[in-house]
Amino acid sequence: MDKMKLSDYYYDLPEELIAQDPLKKRDESRLMVLNRGEKSITHETFRNVIDFLRPEDCLVINNTRVIPARLLGQKEVTGGKIEIFLLKNLGNDTWEVLTKPGRKAIPGASFVFGDGLLKATVLEVHEDGNRVVKFQYDGVFEAVLDKVGTVPLPPYIHHKLEDAERYQTVYSKWNGSSAAPTAGLHFTPDLLEAIRQKGVSIAELTLHVGLGTFRPVKEENILDHKMHSEYYKITEEACHKINEAKKKGGRVIAVGTTSCRVLESVAKETGEIFPEEGNTEIFIYPGYRFKILDGLITNFHLPESTLIMLVSAFAGYDFTMEAYKKAVEERYRFFSFGDAMLIL
Repeated sequence: MDKMKLSDYYYDLPEELIAQDPLKKRDESRLMVLNRGEKSITHETFRNVIDFLRPEDCLVINNTRVIPARLLGQKEVTGGKIEIFLLKNLGNDTWEVLTKPGRKAIPGASFVFGDGLLKATVLEVHEDGNRVVKFQYDGVFEAVLDKVGTVPLPPYIHHKLEDAERYQTVYSKWNGSSAAPTAGLHFTPDLLEAIRQKGVSIAELTLHVGLGTFRPVKEENILDHKMHSEYYKITEEACHKINEAKKKGGRVIAVGTTSCRVLESVAKETGEIFPEEGNTEIFIYPGYRFKILDGLITNFHLPESTLIMLVSAFAGYDFTMEAYKKAVEERYRFFSFGDAMLIL
């Protein structure tokens, strides 16, 4: 079945099903469970995810942390307003960024943020419209960013977030993301501890999520879509846990499409995995042959997004679209603060 057309991944979503606020308790989200072998769909509460895990399994989580990547400032000379989103740290205080409006951000232009605590100078403009800027500041960049920046919420969330930590996973460690790995938002420390007590190993990796994750696919032939690049790192300890689980006949279950993309980027054809860091542009769509993934925990994704294509590659196109139709009928909550899906 040829599912290379963008329109194949459209589904009708009533706007009121887009979750605007996180639930009071993270693990009280709903959980749709898809069994690929039986083609069955059942409905649970997220905390019951533990019932579907076996002692030999390995759960793989993304420990990235969202930074205050949205900066509102002024052009140094004219005072004209500018908005900058940090996309990727290129080292030496240079970052790849998104600017609004772009016409002001020509090479050599300078902008100031937080009454001059932070200054950015545009070095170059990329083909896709992204800019490379160099920052100047006194002290530690992260500390300055905490003062002048805000955590950017996805464009479909219109409510103000009362507690910024609710857009972080409870296991977030390493600063660098412009968006949260949202499948992980459902876990609590107690649930993770219960999963460990059951004998399931938990391996951590890092993928810094870029705003490219929200970039719409515009080409009708999805193969013409250029994937964004994201930095990842997986350690020896994590690889050992994953390889051991495979050896014992356990399943490797990724929490989120971000964890899945790292695993599939680094796994060998044999299904083994070794420590690595770098940038991945992997694009997973139906027809892709998974090398290591046995299960996926994920939220409900935007129509015509690369993420729903990834889910379709893993669960099967027809089964995925049936599940999404059912999720709309059953009034599941969608997107970042929404409910979750477990695919086994």
